Amino acid sequence: MTCTSCTSTVESALQAFPGVQRASVALATEEAEIRYDRRIVAANQLIQAVEETGFEAVLITTGEDRSRIDLKIDGVLNERLIMILESSIQALPGVEDIKVDTELHKITISYKPDQTGPRDLIEVIESATSGDVTASIYPEAEGREHHRYGEIKRYKQSFLWSLIFTIPVFLTSMVFMYIPGLKDGLDKKVVNMMSIGELLRWILSTPVQFIIGRKFYTGAYKAMCHGSPNMDVLIALGTNTAYFYSVYSVLRAATSENYMSNDFFETSSMLISFILLGKYLEILAKGKTSEAIAKLMDLAPETATLLIHDHEGNVVGEKEIDSRLIQKNDVIKVVPGGKVASDGFVIRGQSHVNESMITGESRPVAKRKGDTVIGGTVNENGVLHVRATFVGSESALAQIVRLVESAQMAKAPVQKFADQISRVFVPLVIVLSVLTWLVWFLAGRFHGYPRSWIPSSMDSFQLALQFGISVMVIACPCALGLATPTAVMVATGVGASQGVLIKGGQALESAHKVDSIVFDKTGTLTIGKPVVVNTKLLKNMVLREFYDYVAAAEDNSEHPLAKAIVEHAKKLHSEENHIWPEARDFISVPGHGVKANINHKIVIVGNKSFMLSSSIDISLEAMEILTEEEEKAQTAIIVAMDQEVVGIISVSDPIKPNANDVISYLRSMNVESIMVTGDNWGTANAIGKEVGIEKIIAEAKPEQKAEKVKELQLSGKTVAMVGDGINDSPALVSADVGLAIGAGTDVAIEAADIVLMKSNLEDVVTAIDLSRKTFFRIRMNYVWALGYNIIGIPIAAGVLFPSFRVRLPPWVAGAAMAASSVSVVCWSLLLRYYKSPKTFAN
Repeated sequence: MTCTSCTSTVESALQAFPGVQRASVALATEEAEIRYDRRIVAANQLIQAVEETGFEAVLITTGEDRSRIDLKIDGVLNERLIMILESSIQALPGVEDIKVDTELHKITISYKPDQTGPRDLIEVIESATSGDVTASIYPEAEGREHHRYGEIKRYKQSFLWSLIFTIPVFLTSMVFMYIPGLKDGLDKKVVNMMSIGELLRWILSTPVQFIIGRKFYTGAYKAMCHGSPNMDVLIALGTNTAYFYSVYSVLRAATSENYMSNDFFETSSMLISFILLGKYLEILAKGKTSEAIAKLMDLAPETATLLIHDHEGNVVGEKEIDSRLIQKNDVIKVVPGGKVASDGFVIRGQSHVNESMITGESRPVAKRKGDTVIGGTVNENGVLHVRATFVGSESALAQIVRLVESAQMAKAPVQKFADQISRVFVPLVIVLSVLTWLVWFLAGRFHGYPRSWIPSSMDSFQLALQFGISVMVIACPCALGLATPTAVMVATGVGASQGVLIKGGQALESAHKVDSIVFDKTGTLTIGKPVVVNTKLLKNMVLREFYDYVAAAEDNSEHPLAKAIVEHAKKLHSEENHIWPEARDFISVPGHGVKANINHKIVIVGNKSFMLSSSIDISLEAMEILTEEEEKAQTAIIVAMDQEVVGIISVSDPIKPNANDVISYLRSMNVESIMVTGDNWGTANAIGKEVGIEKIIAEAKPEQKAEKVKELQLSGKTVAMVGDGINDSPALVSADVGLAIGAGTDVAIEAADIVLMKSNLEDVVTAIDLSRKTFFRIRMNYVWALGYNIIGIPIAAGVLFPSFRVRLPPWVAGAAMAASSVSVVCWSLLLRYYKSPKTFAN
């Protein structure tokens, strides 16, 4: 594809197909993402629909591929063996679909990874056929990479072949004509007034025009059939005009004794050569924009060490396997310096694992029994035994790659500008080219040019023709179409490599406009792992008994404060797995507290407003304790039993490192920070004062957080919300940009537009700064692309020619057009060297 006109053509063709619900086509990645009903339409029909628009199409993946494997079958396949294979595989639990390709000796199997896996499938295939066939992972390169390398190779070969013919054409028309001996030879007449030079140029330019340049004919024909002219149409029109006028001129000279011909064969051949060179360089550059994804995919190790256990769980052996053959619940051995082959948890050993390649966190993370590990990370010291939990497409690495790919497919709203221009641009250029030729031709015919205006080898018609062709070629809108998607591709890839996952162009565009950020407190401004630091009982009772009631109620809550209290309560018992009393009629009020019936006592644990709403009186003594604890920036949790306050638990959650620096830096970026928390006012004010946030809203329910976001939006602000919990989800969805802390809940991450994988507050600055720098490059791309056309079209049309004799030959216009596309892609590529603000570099 060459411009956004191409993407519109493909999108329209796909969306018009029965059963297609949505189709999105990305110019920079040259990919289409289609949501369709499989009962109505098949993937091969969609491929055919794309090809009918004049483009090639290769299937990358379908929705059925989440748990799919391609196996290569070595051996003679006959109908009997195929039937045995299909029935044997289908009998396995978890197998959903089987497709056999006898020509490629390939079996494609879709399965449920929690019930079976690739090794089981291979074992069944080989045992069912009594060893007549063997199976292995199908050695197939990634479809998109294979196709891209093929395209690069084709353009390179086409360009080199065009050079073989174009260089002699160029030399005979522009160099040898100024060398006396050679000029005489080339001017020698063959038939009437047709010279040897003209005949040579005709012969040499013909293969370039019709064989090497046939791609432009095919694309132009299919584009016109669909009523959506694109760059191919402009190139075909421009080169054909030059070529066929030259043929007419040469044939007329051959049939006349006095007609002096003037050919433009060099225009058509050189134009095609420069455009092929430009496309070759453009594809090479565009390949660099997706390097981040390639690097992510390369993180997974090729092999893994599988541990073999006996029935009692003892290790009896180990073997090296292809990492793609790992199945759920396998135990993998990871040696020092080796890569973790699969997501899982440690069942034996302890070590430090470098997770920077996935999360961007530079410090190695300590791992011991029970801790989770991520596939693709590096084990730094001790030996680990890891039980695989998420394999294949379910792994964190695969999900990150899928998220970045999806983000690169999504169009930023600013791209609509380029789409709207491209829809009318090509027809407008054709009209403008004809008008340019007509104006110059009529001016020469009826008013005449001063002889000094016209080169000695041309007449007024030929001069006008050159101006018309130059306008047609120079105005191709390729650079305009690449301005946004290439920058978005590089930015999302760079963000992923630094632990900032941006879910598409919409999020990236909104982030650069952010002028207000709403922060949650717990787990966002604070570490999110609070600990109990003090307990005050207001009634005579045993501390352990008190905590048994509180822990029984809080054990049902997912809130970090609840977990801290339960952990503290466990320390008061000698046994490791103490069982709490049964909690009945459990009620949780997000942002306020919990209520339960425990041993016939109504236990209420929560903040002051929860107590008041439950009609519980808070004594003066209790109020003094609350005030004292809140002044220390500690969260005071009130415990009431049977409508009476019996104790106050103080919990402290340390503030995240650099929180104050982050808020200060955001202020320097003209971004206002606001804290909205469900915690009490005293704690909220103390935390706000420590980190430098002046605007604070405390004791807020989840819906009140969302209301605050909407209130800011109504005042004209572009609002980002940073949170990590379920209670932050409504606000994350309501905000213009939702940023989820990576260590937060799945619900929060799902609701967010940007995920901060490292859980570092500094990455809020990185996300906004990266967005601003990306959109600076997009604006500059538009300035360059539009400026190039605004300046280039008048010059090509001959505006400067009467005064300064400046004109652009068509082949120069073609070179400029190709250079503009390459320069836009290269300008976007500079984002690869993006570094987050120095303040947070460490």
